Amino acid sequence: MGEVDADGVWTYRADAEATSSADDTRSLAGMTFAVKDNIDVAGIPTTLGAPSLAYLPERNATSVQRLFDAGAVFAGKTTLDQFATGLVGTRSPYFGIARNPIDPQYIAGGSSSGSAVAVARGEVPIALGTDTAGSGRVPAACCGIVGWKPTRALVPTDGVFPASPSFDCVSVFTITVRDAARVHAVLADPVPTRPAVTRVGVPGPLRWFDDDDARRCFARAVDRIRDLAIEVVAVDAHVLYETGRLLYESALLAERLASFGHLMTRDPAAVDPTVRTIVEQASGYTARDAFATRARLAELRATADTMWSEVDAVILPTIARHPTIAEVLADPFEPNRELGTYTASTNLLGWCALAVPAGTRANGLPFGVSLMGPARADGAVLELGARFLGEEPIALDAGYDLVVVGAHLTGQALHHQLTDRGARLVASTTTAPTYRLFALRTTPPKPGLVHDPRGGRPIEVEVWRLAPDAFASFVNEVPRPLAIGTVELADGRAVNGFVCEPGALADATEITEFGGWRKWLASRAAAE
Repeated sequence: MGEVDADGVWTYRADAEATSSADDTRSLAGMTFAVKDNIDVAGIPTTLGAPSLAYLPERNATSVQRLFDAGAVFAGKTTLDQFATGLVGTRSPYFGIARNPIDPQYIAGGSSSGSAVAVARGEVPIALGTDTAGSGRVPAACCGIVGWKPTRALVPTDGVFPASPSFDCVSVFTITVRDAARVHAVLADPVPTRPAVTRVGVPGPLRWFDDDDARRCFARAVDRIRDLAIEVVAVDAHVLYETGRLLYESALLAERLASFGHLMTRDPAAVDPTVRTIVEQASGYTARDAFATRARLAELRATADTMWSEVDAVILPTIARHPTIAEVLADPFEPNRELGTYTASTNLLGWCALAVPAGTRANGLPFGVSLMGPARADGAVLELGARFLGEEPIALDAGYDLVVVGAHLTGQALHHQLTDRGARLVASTTTAPTYRLFALRTTPPKPGLVHDPRGGRPIEVEVWRLAPDAFASFVNEVPRPLAIGTVELADGRAVNGFVCEPGALADATEITEFGGWRKWLASRAAAE
C-alpha cells in the first residue's frame, strides 16, 4: 500500500500533480480527484475499511475510468465507515477517524468521510463517494461543501463494492455546484433536460432533535428560496420518514448481509463491532418479510411521487443536530439514526439530491440543506443549487454523445465540424476489442470502423457531446459510405458513433493493427 495519512483521511496517496498541457481540451484536464475506498482503481487495493479483507482490482470502476478519460488525475483513496455502513465517519478502525475540518471535536460525517474532508481541506477539488442512505450528503453538510447524489441509475456502479446494490449510488464532493455539474456531465449517462424549478416544497413536520439553531438556519434558507422568486409550497413529510426507516429497519437490511456477509465470516476480528451488530440483524428476516417490504416500498414510492404534481423540487435540512465524535463513540446507533432522517429515503424513492452549504451555526460549524428532485431531474436540481449559492447560472444540457474515430478527431481535417457546433470533449478512450479499422478511398482521407464480434481489437476514439440541435445538424451532413450507428466502448457503453457500410471495404486497406487513425497516419508519415 502507498503512504497513509495519520489523521484518518487517506488510505492510499498517489503521486498526483494538477497539471495539463495547453492543448488538452478535455473537460476535467489536470484536476485531481480522490476515491472512496470501496470504489475500484486498477492496481490499488480496495480495502472497504478492513485491510485484511482487501482485494486488488484489475479494472477501474466505470466512474473512475470516466474521470480519467476526461483528463482528471488520481490523487488517492479515502477512508470510510467500514463496508460503507454508517453516516458518522467513526467506523474505520484501521485508518482512524477523519475529523471535522472546522472543529475536530465533531464528526465529519460518513460513510464517505475521507472524501469530504479531502475536498473541504482543499487537497483535491473532486472526490468520489458513495451514497445509499445519505453518505454523499451528510459529510458535505458536516464539512460545509457540496455533495451531489445523482439519480441512482445514471452513473454506473460497476466497480463499486456493493453495500445495498439496489440503492447504492456514486456521489460527488466539490466546493461549487458548477464543479459538481462538470463532473456529473462526465460521469452520468445523458438524459433529457427538465424545465427550471419554479415551485419548491417544504416538507413538514420537521424533526430538529432539540436543535433550535438548526431550525433558525433552515428558516433563513427557505427565505433565500423565496428571494429567488420561487414559490414555496408546504408538503407532507411523513412518507419520507417511513420510507427512510425501511433501509435499516426492515428486511431491506438483508441485502447488506448478502453483499458482504461472507467477508465478515472470513475474518470476524476485522469487522467493526457496530457494523457487525447492524448487519447481523438481517438474519432475523424471512423471504416473506423481504417481499412484503418491497411491496410496501412500491406503495410509498407511488405516494411520494404524487408530490411532483405540486412542486418541482423539495428543500430539507441535510441534517439537524451535528453530533460530536465523543457522542457517537458513546452511542454508535442513535446519532447515526438521527443523521439519516432527511437523507435515507432518497435512493429508495429513486430521486436525486444536492447538498449545499446554507450558512453557519452559532458554534461555527456549517449548516446545510438538501435540494431534492424527482428521478432524472438532475439538471434542474443542479441549476437550482447554483442559483441558491449565487453562482453563475449553469446550463447542463444533456445533449448526445458521439464517437469519432478518424477525420473528426482533435487536430484532424474535419475536427472543426464539431468545435463549430460547440461540441465538448467527454472522453479519449477506445472501443471494445471487437472492431476493425479500414482506410477508405475518400477525400479527405477517412477511416471506416466495422464491428467484428469474432476478431478485431480496441480502436482509439474520442467521445464528444453535442446539444440536440447540433447533433441533428451534424448527422445530416454525414456522407456515405459512413453513417452514425452504435459503437461499444471499452467501458461497455453503447454510444452513437461513426460506422461504415460494408460495401465500401472492397478497395479499402485494413489498418486495424495500428489501433487507431492517428497511429496509421504517423506510420505513413514516417515511411515517407
